[in-house]
Amino acid sequence: MTHQSPARPVNLLITALLLAMITGCGALQPTTVAQPAFYSLDNAYSEQQELAHAPATPAAPVSTLIVTPPRAASGFNSQRIVYLRQAHQLEYYAHSEWIDTPARMLAPLIATAVARRGAYRAVVLTPSAASGDLRLDTEIVRLQHDLRSQPSAVRFTLRALVVDNGSRQVLARSEFDIAVPVTSEDPYGSVVAANRAVQAVLEQLAIFCAETALARPAATTGR
Repeated sequence: MTHQSPARPVNLLITALLLAMITGCGALQPTTVAQPAFYSLDNAYSEQQELAHAPATPAAPVSTLIVTPPRAASGFNSQRIVYLRQAHQLEYYAHSEWIDTPARMLAPLIATAVARRGAYRAVVLTPSAASGDLRLDTEIVRLQHDLRSQPSAVRFTLRALVVDNGSRQVLARSEFDIAVPVTSEDPYGSVVAANRAVQAVLEQLAIFCAETALARPAATTGR
C-alpha cells in the first residue's frame, strides 16, 4: 500500500502562493506612460520685416475691424499635430500636441498683426460688445507637416474674407499659402516650421487688410 507524503501538497500550495505574490507585486508597479509635449503658436513678429514693402496707411484711420474667431477645415480643428505621408491621409504625432487648437491660438495673433499696421482705428477680436465697420473672417485650410518630400516642409494655408458690416458686401478675399522646410524631421522641427509659416502668412494677411482699408474710402466715394 502506497502512502502519499503530506509534504507534496504543502509544497505545491506554497509555490502557488509565491507565484501569486510575484504576479501581484508586478501588477502594482507603476506603469511608465510617456507624457505628451505641448507646443504653441507664438507672436514672434519682426517689426522690421513686417514693415518691409508695407502699403501706406491712412494718416487718420477711420474704420474699425472686427476679427471673428477663425474656423478650421475638418481634420485641422483639434490640438493634435498633423503630418502627411501620402495624399488624402492625415496622421498625428504621438505624445506631441498643441496647447490649444490652432484656430484658437491664431485668433489673437491675427488681431495683433493687423493692428500693428495702423490701418484701422481699432481692431477688435470677438466675442465683444463692440461694433465695427468691417469684419475679417478666416479659415485654416491646412496646417500640416508634409513628409512626402525631402527635406520635408510644413504647409499653412489660410483663407480670408473682408466684409462691409453695413452693406454685407464682400470687399476683398484672398488665400495665403506658405511652405516652410523643417530643420529636423521630428515634432519639434514641425512646430518651429509651423510658427515660421504662420508668421509669414500673418504678415501677408496684415498687408491684405491694410490694402482693403485704403481701398474702401475710394469705393465708398464712388457710390
